[in-house]
Amino acid sequence: SYPDPDCEGSRKELVVKLLSQDPANYRDAPTEGIRRILETVTGEKLERGTILPTNKIDYIRLSTTVATNALLERKGKKHALVITKGFKDLLLIGNQSRPCIFDLNIKRPDPLYTDVIEVDERVTLVGYTSDPAAADHAVQFDEHDKIIKEYTGESSICGLESEPEIVRGLSGEAVQILRKPDLKLVGEQLTKLYEQDFRSIAIIFAHSYTFPEHEIAVGKVAEKIGFTQISLSSQLLPMIKMLPRGVSSTADAYLTPILREYLDGFFSGFDEELRGGSSGKQAHEGRHARVEFMGSDGGLVDLNNFSGLKSILSGPAGGVVGYALTSWDEDIRTPIIGLDVGGTSTDVSRYAGRYEVTYETTTAGISIQSPQLDINTVAAGGGSCLTFSNGLFKAGPESAGAEPGPACYRKGGPLCLTDANLMAGRILPDYFPKIFGKSAKEPLDVEASRTKFDKLREQINAHSSSELSLDEIVYGFIKVANETMCRPIRALTEAKGYSTDKHLLATFGGAGGQHAGEIARLLGIKTVLVHRYSSILSAYGLSLADRIYELQEPSSMQYTNDSHSSLIRRLDSMEEKAKTALKNQGFSDDKIQAERYLNMRFDGTDTALMILEPSDGSHDFETAFKTQHKEEFGFLLEGKTIMVDDFKVRGLGKTFDTLGDTIHEELKTLEKRTVEKSKLVHSVYFDGVGRVDDTPVYELPSLKVGDVVEGPAMIIDDTQTIVVIPRSEAVVASRHLVIHLQ
Repeated sequence: SYPDPDCEGSRKELVVKLLSQDPANYRDAPTEGIRRILETVTGEKLERGTILPTNKIDYIRLSTTVATNALLERKGKKHALVITKGFKDLLLIGNQSRPCIFDLNIKRPDPLYTDVIEVDERVTLVGYTSDPAAADHAVQFDEHDKIIKEYTGESSICGLESEPEIVRGLSGEAVQILRKPDLKLVGEQLTKLYEQDFRSIAIIFAHSYTFPEHEIAVGKVAEKIGFTQISLSSQLLPMIKMLPRGVSSTADAYLTPILREYLDGFFSGFDEELRGGSSGKQAHEGRHARVEFMGSDGGLVDLNNFSGLKSILSGPAGGVVGYALTSWDEDIRTPIIGLDVGGTSTDVSRYAGRYEVTYETTTAGISIQSPQLDINTVAAGGGSCLTFSNGLFKAGPESAGAEPGPACYRKGGPLCLTDANLMAGRILPDYFPKIFGKSAKEPLDVEASRTKFDKLREQINAHSSSELSLDEIVYGFIKVANETMCRPIRALTEAKGYSTDKHLLATFGGAGGQHAGEIARLLGIKTVLVHRYSSILSAYGLSLADRIYELQEPSSMQYTNDSHSSLIRRLDSMEEKAKTALKNQGFSDDKIQAERYLNMRFDGTDTALMILEPSDGSHDFETAFKTQHKEEFGFLLEGKTIMVDDFKVRGLGKTFDTLGDTIHEELKTLEKRTVEKSKLVHSVYFDGVGRVDDTPVYELPSLKVGDVVEGPAMIIDDTQTIVVIPRSEAVVASRHLVIHLQ
């Protein structure tokens, strides 16, 4: 986006699309894209490899799958685990869950860390959890954290030579310090690690969520020795439960150095001012450019707050923000399913007025506790390899990626879903970006796809009782891929009690428009929304996302009428801190909002739910908690005390004012007219009707708002191909293409 030189006060938009990997032509795709944009807008020639100036750049927003890929491929940084003595096998033992209970050959994922050192330190909570009179026996503190009432219950610690020191933890609980770490000995242990070329460590101590002092002290020792990545569990995730806190910290120590190396490479392509201008405050003090990164929870963070743990879903998160803000209507409130069909995978999410966030996810066998958008992923995308084995058509999970890519990319790649769409006529080579081959300027190679499919056809027909045509085989693979893409949608909807036919389908990603119509029909969905920028909606979502500043603090309070006012006061205090932080980043009061949460559970259970404060001003967290508990688990524990484990405030700095009327409001007043059949035709294969040799092809920029295209048809522009299947119609709106299925 840049100022329109011909119209003061308005802006023009420029889209550049290129391969995420093309080492023969450029080292880093985002840097190359920015280089091309600067050349186009400024008219100045900028050679590849030169340091790019940032004086003409206001901001850059970036999402990346570097950390995700490192986790999936186990290519993170060697690091060590530093843990309380006696707990060295904690992460290896895990929680005893058995996801494949009937598997006869269970293979547990290896731990991410390479070595372990134990630190002889120990703190514990005063008293014991199952004490029925815990509140009466508890230590009481004054406002200065001085003890005004000693513990009166039975001691849970025996055999100590002297009375341990008792302090007040961050959660308000009484913590007794049984043993402080010997920092000199710890320094010697860490020095040995450093001499073995370890530069990254994860520090996890028992009860550090409420008493982080020991972790902080050891972290300072490690910093003096020279460790470049020190992941403290108390800083990353100040929540109860040592196991998920520990696994998440090792994931951060494993991934953040890889992410930093990538970002260092990115920043090296620009002048020094870019790294210095990454924070909003600095930008408002005169720096030209700032860099913001998409976090896994759908919010933007600056360089200092971006880490491996926060970037695992950085890539698909932008797309969720994009379709949510461009497709939702607050009056109609029809929930939306987001379908992001990319090169390697298909990401599916759901939006019904607010982002659905999950706080514990499993990626590549590693359970990570960190707020992430609830995105289900399946290994089926444009680069998914097509194979035939044991009489079955298979699409994925293996992927050719962008290097070498599908067979048609002219790099000797295997048959992929993109090749199938090309052979079925759903991709027009003349309108596809000419970025292939050694010169990166050649079109798709149709003959390479055809040759490989002919060989595969011989193999399939040799094992088949009937002779299948090339079209039937090609579409067979597309059909398998469509069913595979439907699987995570059903998991997000039907498995949670939502009917798929009560949703809209918002499709995006490079291959989304080629599959959306048939997927909608399989799911009973009647309306498909395709944004004009659907093939780059993840990038467009970055331009709409909010800047995020989060605060989270542990708690041990009960949710009662007596404690309610103090709970609200603590949230008020945290909200003020979050808003102040966003003001310091350059946001005005009218651009700042805050979401307030309590992490709540029934006493005696270990499953807490993060509850958003009701918007009606009642502060009635209890009703909201019970409603969500009933929805998720089907029952309530009446009579049980409700516990508050955490306070959380999420500050939002709004980066845009309005997108205008929603697509639903626009359709109400839109004057529709059926367009004449296009003279440009192409041979396309459709389910149920076979190959239609004279399928009309329409160029999206030449269509006017209100035009109606009857299926079967193809609609194309510079970045995407949209298939309008038989018995459907596409309506052109100002920012969307709306497909109605009969």
